[in-house]
Formats: sequence, C-alpha cells, structure tokens
Amino acid sequence: MTTHVSTPTRRRTRARPHRPSTLSWAMPVALGVIGGWWATSIVRGGGVLTGTQLALGLITGAVLAALCYGLGRVQKRLPTGTKATAYGVLFGGTVGFLYSLSDKSVLASSVLALVTGAAMWVCAFYAFHVTED
Repeated sequence: MTTHVSTPTRRRTRARPHRPSTLSWAMPVALGVIGGWWATSIVRGGGVLTGTQLALGLITGAVLAALCYGLGRVQKRLPTGTKATAYGVLFGGTVGFLYSLSDKSVLASSVLALVTGAAMWVCAFYAFHVTED
C-alpha cells in the first residue's frame, strides 16, 4: 500500500552537542569579578593594594564564580524549596563573608548572613513558585 504524497516524513537529523549558553557562564563570571573587587576594596580600606589583598580578591571571586556556575548547572534538577534554599545560602554566605572582612564581629556577620539569606530565600521561593510549570 502506498502512502499519500502529503504525508509528512520524519527527517533524520544529527543531534547537536549541548553547549552551555553564554549567559550561563557570563553571569557567574560577572558576579565573581564584582565579589572579588568588593572583597579587595573592603580589605584595602583606601590604602595601597598589596599582593595578599589582591590574592584574597582573586580567590574570593573565583570561589564565588564557581559556586554560582555550579548552582546554575544543577538548579533545573532541584525542587523549588531546595533551589530557593541553595540561593539563600549562597547569597547569605557571600554577604556575611564580605561583612566579616570589615572587622565586624562574628556574631554581627552571622546575623546579617541569616537575615539576608532568609530574605533571598523568600524572594527566590516566590520567583520559582510563580514561574513553575
């Protein structure tokens, strides 16, 4: 039996290799640069930049960029609550660490980290819950 001429046929195409989008690595790099610069400027305190201060900024920026990139790569596989918690912990930990560089007490840094992390959790949970399919 023959098929009708207008019957669509499936085309066999090669599967394209999955490459991460530009935004998936550009955003963590930008956040790492900003976080590293911020850490360096806090420790420097308006004085002359030294090698240890520059190393602190570079390490801070690299760790922040790596954590942001890693979270961005696994976020689609996480449930909404876990995803919001991960963003809250990352944001609160970063803010608390940067605040601790300004010679504040550990208690003040911890409280600020908890408050900002909780605020980020609420915002992220709302955003992820609203845009959930």
